[in-house]
Amino acid sequence: MPFAPGVARSAARRSPIAALFIAALATLAATLLVAAPAASARALPGGVSAQSGLEAEIPESTEPPVASEPGTGEAEYVPGTAGKARLVNGRAIAPANAPLVVKRVIAAANRIRTTPYVWGGGHGSWVSYGYDCSGSVSYALHGGRLLNTPLTSGSLEAFGEAGPGRWITIYANASHTYMVVAGLRFDTAGDTSGTGPRWHPSTAAAATGRYVVRHPVGY
Repeated sequence: MPFAPGVARSAARRSPIAALFIAALATLAATLLVAAPAASARALPGGVSAQSGLEAEIPESTEPPVASEPGTGEAEYVPGTAGKARLVNGRAIAPANAPLVVKRVIAAANRIRTTPYVWGGGHGSWVSYGYDCSGSVSYALHGGRLLNTPLTSGSLEAFGEAGPGRWITIYANASHTYMVVAGLRFDTAGDTSGTGPRWHPSTAAAATGRYVVRHPVGY
């Protein structure tokens, strides 16, 4: 049925207004879509994303950075300077400028820092209720993706490269091994008898003997 003349004129007046209103809404929606930032993960030191699940594994620190070695793109640890890790309630806190690998090694060592000493612990399985000296060093290196298989103290005498590292130095002989990471010693010796891997502020060996000094390649 055709509209009455009055109704037709009223509809004709409303149509341009409705069209303008719809166009304005479309423009506003497009503007909001363009302005909205894309969802992204929060970046962590070393380029790690918070979505990766590593955020809780990598200790944070407010330590000021030290200068990078020319051409390497990584900060060099110099004993006695700002590159040293901090020891807080038995837990090592990596310096903020430490390479990601070093932070992973420290995080792994922190996970087992309260376990007891168990001879052979950490060799049959990475997960153990206790660790011996080489098992604990191997576990920490594995956490940094530097080692795929647990090594004995004797085997660690040939690990990596000879001499002290910039960030990680391993001391090994046929009967004992420990390592120094960012200026802190990770060792099963030096505490009450029966305690397992622990962090120590001193880098000096707690167990006597001659040690072969090694370090992971590049660290």
